[in-house]
Amino acid sequence: MSLYRVAVLTISDTAARDNSADRSGPIIREIISARQNVLVGENDSAIVSDDPEAIQCVIRAWTGRAGNDKIDWIITTGGTGFGVRDTTPEAISPLITREAPGLVHLMISSSLKQTPMAALSRPIAGTIGSTLVTTLPGSVKAVKENLEALFTAELIEHALDLIRRGSGKAVHAAMGSSHGPAATASLSGGHHHHHHHHHHHGHDHHAPKPRSTAALSHDPSAPASARHRHSPYAILSLEEALKHIEEQVTQLPAEDRKVNHTLRGYVLAEGIHAPSDAPPTATTSVDGYALRSSDLPGVYKVVTSSTHKIFDPLPEGTIYRINTGGPLPAGTDTVIMVEDTKLVATYSSEDAPSSELVNEEKEVETLAQIPVGENVRAPGSDVRKGDLVMKKGELVLSGGGEVGSLAFVGRTEVSVHKKPVVAILSTGNELVDLQKPSSREQPKDQWGGIFDTNRPSLQAALEGLGYDVVDLGIVQDTIEAHVGAIQKGLAEADLIITTGGTSMGPTDLLKPVIERNFGGTVHFGRVAIKPGKPTTFATIPVPLSSTAQSKPIFALPGNPASALVTFYVFVLPALRKLSGWPEGKRHLPRVRVQVQSFMPFDPRTEFHRVVVKVRKETGTLEAWCTGGQRSSRVASLQGANGFVVVPPVGKSGEGTEGKKGLEKGEWAEAILIGELEVV
Repeated sequence: MSLYRVAVLTISDTAARDNSADRSGPIIREIISARQNVLVGENDSAIVSDDPEAIQCVIRAWTGRAGNDKIDWIITTGGTGFGVRDTTPEAISPLITREAPGLVHLMISSSLKQTPMAALSRPIAGTIGSTLVTTLPGSVKAVKENLEALFTAELIEHALDLIRRGSGKAVHAAMGSSHGPAATASLSGGHHHHHHHHHHHGHDHHAPKPRSTAALSHDPSAPASARHRHSPYAILSLEEALKHIEEQVTQLPAEDRKVNHTLRGYVLAEGIHAPSDAPPTATTSVDGYALRSSDLPGVYKVVTSSTHKIFDPLPEGTIYRINTGGPLPAGTDTVIMVEDTKLVATYSSEDAPSSELVNEEKEVETLAQIPVGENVRAPGSDVRKGDLVMKKGELVLSGGGEVGSLAFVGRTEVSVHKKPVVAILSTGNELVDLQKPSSREQPKDQWGGIFDTNRPSLQAALEGLGYDVVDLGIVQDTIEAHVGAIQKGLAEADLIITTGGTSMGPTDLLKPVIERNFGGTVHFGRVAIKPGKPTTFATIPVPLSSTAQSKPIFALPGNPASALVTFYVFVLPALRKLSGWPEGKRHLPRVRVQVQSFMPFDPRTEFHRVVVKVRKETGTLEAWCTGGQRSSRVASLQGANGFVVVPPVGKSGEGTEGKKGLEKGEWAEAILIGELEVV
């Protein structure tokens, strides 16, 4: 029989404050240690308060392990009753991928044999990925009863084997060859063995796969009292959320564009090869005179492109005046710089062959003999015919080098990936458009609302990054207004950004409209970051679109700082993937910085707005806080050129146990969103 790794999570406000108050956790570990094929590792136990986010944070961390650290079975204890703070089922249920109602029935029925109070327990069981999760009560007595039931007839071992994608043959063999009471006992009057064969023999143990997704959002037509009290959307880690975006967003098709200044920001959809040698013939790299390397210092007659054909051999006793980049005439093999010559005579009106040559150079003295090839660019010395000049997937930057390279090899048009058009809107009856005076005129005895900050700031960021924007305005809190705005966005843009309307209020309509009116899929509705927890990412099918089968929509939080932070963290990588950016360049660059003020830890990953400065004397990158970090304080982004990524509690690395945050002088990772300052 295989060895299975078990993790134990105690959920209790009391035990979270005082670890010695944990009674059930040690009992679970004691029972597990007495068995041969399950074990609890030294670092596989934890205690958290009755807080859904804290519970989910630990569960996600454990179920995310792989390799030698993989957890096969998570046992929680506590928080399954009817108390106000008993939230274990609500925290874990959204994470469950396959429910196990039979295990729930087994646990409750085993406890009901001892006391009718067991009917007040609300356990859940199921799998999260390839990890089994069972929630036990906090009572020591109930824990013992439930575990005894789960270990009956090696039931739990069989379940763990199947979850690992095993066949269960070892358990079947043990059950089939044994005639003792342990082998023949069943959970339902001796029929368990038959039931098991009926469901599993000859099958691969894959759960049925639904072809449509049920809407998790609340029904907006129902009264406010019917709305969710706990979000039905699982809270994802930052890494999980980014993975969903990467999987769901596909790059736009290619198009041909002219090679000019408007090409900046595009990604090449083809490799660019040189059609011919460059330069095509020998040219000069300086201003001077073309001559033969055998010509000795002396006085020579001067000819130019207007008095001598380039393909005619240069006569003896003459030199050819030439400008940088110009071709050498036939018969010459070197160039003398202007600085190595001296003017001897010019043409007068009496001896000039034409009026254009009056006062032009007639004779020049060379002061040195020049070796072969000096100041000469050989044919193909810059680029050979067929050379790869720019790779497919290369970004045309705003510095001009890429456009110059394309022009250098004579390309007038190139194939590039289309850049997405972005539609933006803000939701909320309370919002006022800054640029519409009529919306600012309110009676003095009425609340005037708040100015819409998000649309102007997002449009500035988007256009600064080179994206065209469709402004859908402020959308009122009605289903009709939401549907109309999103329809317009789907018709005119490749990606939609909304702000506001993503939380738990009865007028937060974005998720219901996406799921119920457009048949869209919400890939995540909450993320364990600060600011930006209610960030939502969805896709909406557009079967008649010429560019994609579905279009992405990001519903960002309404708080201004949250909206901008989540734009840079989530939306920008999606825009870059749509634009064809290579995988390694879609996210903003991260650098190591030295923090200059205390930054507290939080249960969520926090993006602390900072100004990153380069210390001129040492080259050190310093991160200076921009002030209060409240999510509604957009001023925290004023002047900011980066976010310090403050890790969540418990994930801050070695040597951080007991610490409350990043101290001044410590090093951390920062995301750069703008140019560095020098101090």
